[in-house]
Amino acid sequence: MDVLSDLLHRARASSVLVRQMIQRPPWSMTFADNPMLTVVAALDGRASVRLDDDPRAAPVHLAAGDIALISGTRRYTIADAPTTPPQVVIRTNGTPAFEPIGPCRQSLAPRTYGDGLPGATTLLRGAYDLRGDVGERLLALLPPLAVVPAGPRTRAALDLLATETAQEEPGQDAVLNRLLDLVLVLALRAWCARPQATELPSWYAALTTPAVGDALRLLHGDPARRWTVADLAARVGQSRAAFAAHFTTAVGEPPLGYLTSWRMVLAADLLRDTDDTVAAVARAVGYSDAFAFSTAFKRARGHSPSDWRRQAAERSETPPVPAPAEAGVRSPSPEADAS
Repeated sequence: MDVLSDLLHRARASSVLVRQMIQRPPWSMTFADNPMLTVVAALDGRASVRLDDDPRAAPVHLAAGDIALISGTRRYTIADAPTTPPQVVIRTNGTPAFEPIGPCRQSLAPRTYGDGLPGATTLLRGAYDLRGDVGERLLALLPPLAVVPAGPRTRAALDLLATETAQEEPGQDAVLNRLLDLVLVLALRAWCARPQATELPSWYAALTTPAVGDALRLLHGDPARRWTVADLAARVGQSRAAFAAHFTTAVGEPPLGYLTSWRMVLAADLLRDTDDTVAAVARAVGYSDAFAFSTAFKRARGHSPSDWRRQAAERSETPPVPAPAEAGVRSPSPEADAS
């Protein structure tokens, strides 16, 4: 399995949620307590996105067909223009939501809200409830706000997603999940292909490196296998020494070092998300000996597997502190936020 597909598959905690707004200006919505990754696209008209967590961040404009990838921020505002004051604060409590409230109260079609009048802006919003250390590795590709300019491939995918968002037919959730994944992957490719994209994780750049990319696919396809450098080198058609040197140069760490770090990422998520014993988690990520696994995990994470699991459970039980509602801005009740 290729690395990007593996990350997206493992990081998703639940189905995505897609909503569409067709609304004539002025309109403005602030989203609070957001999931880890949101995809926003303007199909017709223009929009403005502002990260409210960073008062120094200037609003970013979206032209028709542009895609904004918003990650790692708890609060942001989408509006027709930067000067339009927020009309509603939508508290999603970490759950994807985009419901018929505030300026887009009227339901026009399934998952589609607004007034639908001439001159309206069409806005798509899809949210991913990513999870754990795998999700963090995926988000390492992005700054808090990445804008991908309109292009023929992304525009075709957005148009199809917009059409399907307003449908209600058998298999609709599966269609929307896959179409939003398509939009996200195309946007990530475009973002990472920029000439100035020098801040990317080394593993991403290595995906297109001969032999090294093939080795990464092998490691992600079967991380629990007892790989050796010689096995990997033989599979990609290089000598052991040449392959080890090429891999280390491209990825920034030796092949088995990368494998160990990836196994620890998987193990951390298994410890947090399952009730499997430490021995079972060890076997799942390629360790036949629980003691050897515990030693490797503590070396990588600074805590034993049991201590890490306990601390992760304590963190998940701590509710987020909601930001205060602005004066004159309606903050809907949790019932209004529910899908």
